[in-house]
Amino acid sequence: RILSMVDGVVLLVDAAEGPMPQTKFVTSKALALGLRPIVVLNKVDKPDAEPDRALDEVFDLFANLGADDDQLDFPHLYASGRNGWCDTELDGPRKNLDALFKLVVNHVPKPRQIAHENDDFRMLVTTLGADPFIGRLLTGRVESGKLRVGATVQAISRIGQKIEQFRVSKILAFRGLGQTEIEEATAGDIVSLAGMQKATVADTICALAVDEPIDAQPIDPPTITVTFGINDSPLAGRDGKKVQSRVIRERLMKEAEMNVAIKVADTPGGEAFEVSGRGELQMGVLIENMRREGFELSISRPQVIMREDDGQRLEPIEEVTIDVDDDYSGVVIEKLTATRRGELVEMKPAGVGKTRIIAHVPSRGLIGYHGEFLTDTRGTGVLNRVFHDWAPHKGPIPGRRAGVLISMDAGEAVAYALWNLEERGKMFVEPQEKVYQGMIIGEHSRDNDLDVNPLKGKKLTNVRASGTDEAVRLTPISRMSLEQAIAYINDDELVEVTPKAIRLRKRYLDPHERKRAAKAS
Repeated sequence: RILSMVDGVVLLVDAAEGPMPQTKFVTSKALALGLRPIVVLNKVDKPDAEPDRALDEVFDLFANLGADDDQLDFPHLYASGRNGWCDTELDGPRKNLDALFKLVVNHVPKPRQIAHENDDFRMLVTTLGADPFIGRLLTGRVESGKLRVGATVQAISRIGQKIEQFRVSKILAFRGLGQTEIEEATAGDIVSLAGMQKATVADTICALAVDEPIDAQPIDPPTITVTFGINDSPLAGRDGKKVQSRVIRERLMKEAEMNVAIKVADTPGGEAFEVSGRGELQMGVLIENMRREGFELSISRPQVIMREDDGQRLEPIEEVTIDVDDDYSGVVIEKLTATRRGELVEMKPAGVGKTRIIAHVPSRGLIGYHGEFLTDTRGTGVLNRVFHDWAPHKGPIPGRRAGVLISMDAGEAVAYALWNLEERGKMFVEPQEKVYQGMIIGEHSRDNDLDVNPLKGKKLTNVRASGTDEAVRLTPISRMSLEQAIAYINDDELVEVTPKAIRLRKRYLDPHERKRAAKAS
């Protein structure tokens, strides 16, 4: 949709890395709209640069994406952005960017909208925004006609259904990096309109006489869903000020209104909300933003959204591209294919001592994998992922094998108790940290959950003996990040998120309720 506002594209490709997954995604959209790209091979001055190989890979990418003959006959330039030069030849003068500017002028066609100034007004909404004083803003490029402030127009959906009729209160035009209020917009202008209540991205804003919408790419469906609930733990309300379900719902609805990739649905109880998005990263960003705004939440484990097609269960598949040292390629391939149901597509050298691995992996197999990947590669690997396709369900993927240590009492954790519990597993809490019944305080060394007492102090006697009063030395704990915590929990567990803390807990805090829920399932 955003590409519908442009008349040409410049594809920037690293001369050493070649096309990346995100390059493939955006390029496919541009080629589908008939745009003729200009390819710029950047960073040709790097020691490991291979511009000829990168150029061949770009051509192969275009061919695989169904480019026509005109698009395959693309012009290309060699450049070094750091040094500020761009040239038609690899061994050219390397002085400035004039070669790029000249190619843009000669290769990119003139705006086609100018020829439709006298037609009825039509504009495709490409982005949605908001202004604290003006309200909702719909941005797009005027395809035809003219529009003045105060005019009455309508919004119609991709299938031609009328959404609403409204009066345009303001028109904002882009001038450089800012926006300026104008009285009239004509064909070819990129503007933002104010005055509507229901219209959104991919809708057509048009004159009342128009009944045919502008062709638009549908909004990509969400792939995962996460449940946002109120924080009902005993420590609720101590860190944040926004804890009511009504306030949480208002914030989520506002996010869904401004971000078309997010969908929000109420649950039967009314105290939790199902939020759907395009990946765990997007969910993590939303949760982190709400945490910093003072919200307290309980978050469930992400669930991948399945699709039914002719009675067959389909799941989203992502294309994963990994650049890793040769020494770590074996463990990466094993993790992706053996335990996460991935399929190895390609494996090739990517420079001195580097290997590029391309695999198709189910989205649910990648939940929580990034942290594990960084550990396996000692922080040296680079992982990129992009949605690839829907495919038949790949079967069960094993989750966390270890059980957890669950606090059976509320209070402050005692160092002596934690010291005794260290032989049972790895601790998540420190001495003097507040805990409550049902809170997860550690990972069990076995595969079952275990209720423990982290408040048990040392028994005092009036008898002194050598060696009984040595200092308690605890193993340092490693705090989980928000993404690690969400990926760590099982379906019967939640992440408690507050402005000051991230805690793990059981969905049911009372042990008897947990047993009843386990029997019912």
